[in-house]
Amino acid sequence: MEKPLTGKVALVAGGTRGAGRGIAVQLGAAGATVYVTGRTTRTQPSEMNRPETIEETAELVDDAGGRGIAVRVDHLVPDEVRALVDRIRDEQGALHVLVNDIWGATTMEWDKTVWESSLDIGLHYLRHGVETHAVTSHFALPLLIESPGGLVVEVTDGTDQYNSAHYRVSFFYDLAKASVNRMAFALAHELPPHRSTAVSLTPGWLRSEMMLEAFGVTEANWRDATERVPHFAISESPAFVGRAVAALAQDPDVSRWNGQSLSSGQLAKVYDFDDLDGSRPDCWRYMDEVQDAGMPADVTGYR
Repeated sequence: MEKPLTGKVALVAGGTRGAGRGIAVQLGAAGATVYVTGRTTRTQPSEMNRPETIEETAELVDDAGGRGIAVRVDHLVPDEVRALVDRIRDEQGALHVLVNDIWGATTMEWDKTVWESSLDIGLHYLRHGVETHAVTSHFALPLLIESPGGLVVEVTDGTDQYNSAHYRVSFFYDLAKASVNRMAFALAHELPPHRSTAVSLTPGWLRSEMMLEAFGVTEANWRDATERVPHFAISESPAFVGRAVAALAQDPDVSRWNGQSLSSGQLAKVYDFDDLDGSRPDCWRYMDEVQDAGMPADVTGYR
């Protein structure tokens, strides 16, 4: 099978589970060497208290046809990120794709004003969901720009268009996710002189390990959850956003997207890829036109 990313090196920061895992595996399926970072290993869990580990993700990358390398990194610790990038330089000599997918929120607060929110939880969002991205870019980009055609993908929740018109969950969550979109916008002004590209990318309603667990279903029977949450019918697997990143990484004209806020559903139409079930869920259009409009759940024409 053709492996168009053979010889390319990617760093998926925050690749333990969810979108990060899906992205790492699909980059591996295209032949890339993928460094997978996170704080949960088989011997050292994080406060997330989840069973998924970076070693598992690296093994899935191997199984997909790439090379997975798990490195435990706390992206809030500059020295650890610096050491990671030094290791990539020493072992590979280059970095072609940087995916910032770090989040690490252990508690979600819904529909709370800034004064009703827990300050500790809110600042945790900003530190783990924004500061980590900035620290990682600071150390990784000098290596990335040494190779023409470098790509930075800032993973967030919601397109810039959607988030600018909708209040997202709470003050702190809204701020964190909007900030990641703006990071890509800023990097898009700094990278072109070095022949590199930055985009922000959002999956739709993601069937992450945590979401499937919360709904009491698996990837095999996820549709059962639509009996309780009908709009879950528009959801997508982590592989879908992973295929979006792999498609961007293979595109010789990827600079056409520089600075743009993209979604997996949008890119599926352009790059002609499907989710695991053969469909192409267009979540953010559905959210705007069906769910937010108060219409009954109906994914006809949206997947």
